[in-house]
This record gives sequence, structure tokens and C-alpha cells, in this order.
Amino acid sequence: MTALRIRPIALCIFHHDGKILVNEAYDPIKKQTFFRPVGGGIEFGETSVQAIVREVQEELGLPITDVHLLGTLESIFTYSGIPGHEIVQVYDAKFVDGDVYELPHLNAQESDGAAFIAKWHSCASFTDESPLVPDGLYELLKKVALLD
Repeated sequence: MTALRIRPIALCIFHHDGKILVNEAYDPIKKQTFFRPVGGGIEFGETSVQAIVREVQEELGLPITDVHLLGTLESIFTYSGIPGHEIVQVYDAKFVDGDVYELPHLNAQESDGAAFIAKWHSCASFTDESPLVPDGLYELLKKVALLD
């Protein structure tokens, strides 16, 4: 069994025309769909900015620019019956290739090789039944005017 620990992560918000790019996932224990922006773990010796640039390159295969911190969240949650605790650095950035914003979705890949599709979603997609995670992200994005 893996020891429980606090995991530092970095997530990146890409926004366009009132929508943000997210991965749709499902918790089989809660029987709940949820949405999460692109990003992942911060490795030892790596800054959170370096982590988000690396994670976006690994997951989407795309370079980014204009990376800046929106805020920090602390997320205590349970996923698939396993407790989790994350310190989340939330960044805003832009894709170098502006044509990416016109695509309906982007094919992506997790570090373990699992494929996923990142899609553009408006704030209407995020509900109590299908939330945007981590907790507090929706409110942060409204506060900085990235969601209506």
C-alpha cells in the first residue's frame, strides 16, 4: 500500500470564447462524471511553471506561452474510493498555435499511456452532479473572469 501524502500539482486553464479546455473523467465508486483541466504532478526539483509546460507537452504535444499563475487551491477529495490531498497551482496560458482554439477537441495522453480527449466546455457544463475539479476552481475562474 502506498503511503498517503500531499501531492503538489499544476493545472493549466486554456480559455476561448467563454469556454475552457477540460478532460471529462468518471469516478466509478461515486458514479459521477467530473471535469478537470490539463496538468499533473510537479516533479522534485521542478518549478510549477516548468511542470505545466512539461505536462501540456506530454499530454497534448503542444507548446504554450504566456504562462501566469491565477491562484493556489488546496484540494482534499476521494477518487475511486481512495483519499487524496493536493496543493494545486492553477495557471493560465496560451497555445503557441492559434489554430488549436478552433478544434472541437484535442486527442491527449496521460503519462501512463492512457488516451483521453480534451474538449472545450462552457460554465453550463459544470454542475453539482458533474463538477469542475478541484474544489474551488470554478469560483477562482469566475473571480478572475475566465468563466461567466
